[in-house]
Amino acid sequence: MEFKENNSLKTLLEDFNSLFHPKEKFIMAGSPCFLGLYGRDSLITSWQFLDYDSKIAKFTLKTLVKFQGKKIDFETCEEPGKILHEYYLRNTPDSWWQKYKRHIKWLKRGRPNYMSLDSTPLFLIVLAEYYKKTKDKKFLQEIWENAKKAVNWMINFGDINKDGFLDFGKRKWKDGLLVQSWKDAAGDLFSSLKNPVAPVEVQGYAYLAFKEMAKLAKIFKKESFSQTLEKKAKILKKNFNQKFWIAESNFFALALDGKGKQKKTITSDPGHLLFTGICDEEKENKIVKRLFKPDLWTIYGIRTHSTLEPDFNPLSYQRGSIWPHDNWLIAEGLKKLGYRKEYRKIKKAILKAFEELKSIPEYYSVIDKKIIKPKRACCPQAWSAGAVINFLTQ
Repeated sequence: MEFKENNSLKTLLEDFNSLFHPKEKFIMAGSPCFLGLYGRDSLITSWQFLDYDSKIAKFTLKTLVKFQGKKIDFETCEEPGKILHEYYLRNTPDSWWQKYKRHIKWLKRGRPNYMSLDSTPLFLIVLAEYYKKTKDKKFLQEIWENAKKAVNWMINFGDINKDGFLDFGKRKWKDGLLVQSWKDAAGDLFSSLKNPVAPVEVQGYAYLAFKEMAKLAKIFKKESFSQTLEKKAKILKKNFNQKFWIAESNFFALALDGKGKQKKTITSDPGHLLFTGICDEEKENKIVKRLFKPDLWTIYGIRTHSTLEPDFNPLSYQRGSIWPHDNWLIAEGLKKLGYRKEYRKIKKAILKAFEELKSIPEYYSVIDKKIIKPKRACCPQAWSAGAVINFLTQ
């Protein structure tokens, strides 16, 4: 497959540039429905662009710090140190706002909500990645207290039942998001679980956030703080590999509920663990092999949900469709661990999807080896465009 990379990059960059807020200049998640600031989306997109333009990550981190949680607010899920989930400015135009507002009755302009479990560890991971790339110690020093607050949120608030895992408690729909990990539109996936729910990929994010913050703490000679975080990471890794592993499937569970019961649904989510280092070494190869079995793998990328699951639906939002950013995160882990053949397979698959669709939407479907762009899929979408730009520029 040959690409006219200059033309492809030009198109993608035009799409991406259209998602910068016209006044505040932060990255909006997608068009036409998600024209606001999203913690999870903006952080992953910034990570994708680190090699291309590291200033995007710096600006994103600075922007998110402005809205870092200060108080406990049960309505918005705000807590001290927590990084926001989404925020629509008061001056968000009605023409944009109404396309999204009609679906989410509780959302208000000008009021951030904090209904994501993973934005906070991702904030710390991207800060560490930014520092590795730039060695910008001045900025690190400027943001260090905010980073410590984010760690303290993970320790003091992120683990509701104090079992060592980051988790969320389900809330009534009228009050906010039922699911606060990235598959937040697939509430039925988690509906059988008792509160609180610990999603698999978020444990990997937490582990890496602890490890990276431990390293950054040494720069400021905070040895005691560093040792505390290293200890927390070590305990988390041990408990995670014991409690999330499904021996009969050679794979990790999607989640644990508040009683320690596994949700054994086979999904793409454990693939995110590969870049974090949380998996025991002998489990890594088993995860990789499982991701490329035909119930998850297609020529256009890894599905979010196994075709063997009874609720699989290739046209669904997150129970069988393919998300470019999901595949990019998996590919990052494959590259980090030296699975170059498998990394290239995902890269080729996502670029093939871009070539055939002539764009790269939020998600797409594959039925009988044919790719379909759903009508409701946002396009452009920041972390989808970022995934393809990253693959093209590597």
